Amino acid sequence: MRRVSIFGSTGSIGCNTVDLLRRQGGAEAFDVVALSGGRNVALLAQQARELRAEVVVTAHEDCFSKLRQALERTDIIAMAGAAAIAEAAAMPTDWTMSAIGGCAGLEPGLIALEHGNILALANKESLVAAGPLMLATAKQHGATILPVDSEHSAIFQALGHEDISRVNRMILTASGGPFRDWSVEQLAAATPEQALAHPNWDMGDMISVDSASMFNKALEMIEAKEFYGVAPEVIEVIIHPQSIIHSLVGFIDGSLLAHMGTPDMRFAIGYALNWPERRELPVEPLDLARMSRLDFEAPDEVRFPALRLAREVMALGGLAGAVLNAAKETAYHAFMARRIGFLDMANYVEAALETATRAGDLKTDTIDLDNVLAADKLARLKTNEAIALQRAS
Repeated sequence: MRRVSIFGSTGSIGCNTVDLLRRQGGAEAFDVVALSGGRNVALLAQQARELRAEVVVTAHEDCFSKLRQALERTDIIAMAGAAAIAEAAAMPTDWTMSAIGGCAGLEPGLIALEHGNILALANKESLVAAGPLMLATAKQHGATILPVDSEHSAIFQALGHEDISRVNRMILTASGGPFRDWSVEQLAAATPEQALAHPNWDMGDMISVDSASMFNKALEMIEAKEFYGVAPEVIEVIIHPQSIIHSLVGFIDGSLLAHMGTPDMRFAIGYALNWPERRELPVEPLDLARMSRLDFEAPDEVRFPALRLAREVMALGGLAGAVLNAAKETAYHAFMARRIGFLDMANYVEAALETATRAGDLKTDTIDLDNVLAADKLARLKTNEAIALQRAS
């Protein structure tokens, strides 16, 4: 049987992955090696029992006893903490889903790549912070990275066997989130509850807020540049409120190939799970006759400066992606705790990039795990200090 692991199994991507495994035979069709999750121990244990996983890990050591108790009278091994996740990632598989949110997903993904085979990558931060390292590790160990972001899966599918040198446009679509038509004054007063109310997609908290601020699209711009090896000017963003076209690829002859489908992450997850084949998926087919319109508009980088910051990061190179992501995650937590405003998130990210640039912290001859994690740690520290100083003044 095919051996699979899911890191981040209790999040939105992870739950959809479990759902697809279930629909394709579950424990009778797959040998589930490892599952990892956060504090939702009840769901994690339920998934482990259903799929008869060998190892289950909670990221939080204080949840260990609860997880072990939930798995009593089973042969499933319970573990906890970052080291345990790394240990589980080292267990050989044929296919691994990397769906841990944020920079925390980087190391497990790298470890999985070191054992070859397929890494289904939903953790965009891995490529943003350490794209060259991820790709070099995959090449060294003969592993395959399959993108699971709906936009990058769409590009991957639209490219097919085309020569990448013949591509002159990669157009990432963005719904615009809940604040697409809001003024700067309205955005300044936006609350976490409003930012979480995405109109089209059912996602976790951080990615929902990232979508509202367009930082999600900023990360995807950097991810596209790293994964596909294209020049930054090839990458475009267009607002498409219906979320029907997931991305488009343009070629030098003027052709545009688009990937279309209802807004359901199981399209991308199922494609990665079954690649290089296709299987029937439990997604609603498009009814073209009922679609009255497909709208597009240019993004407003004054209201959503994250897109401008993504271009700056692509121009800076080095460890700029790691700094942007660390500062973004830190600012996100401060916004959710109501310590800063919605628009302040981009301001703190820009300040972190300026500080790191002045200090020469972005330059490096080699991007490895140590210097990526060091840049991440320093950017979080500096951003937290800046937030504390601003609140104290």
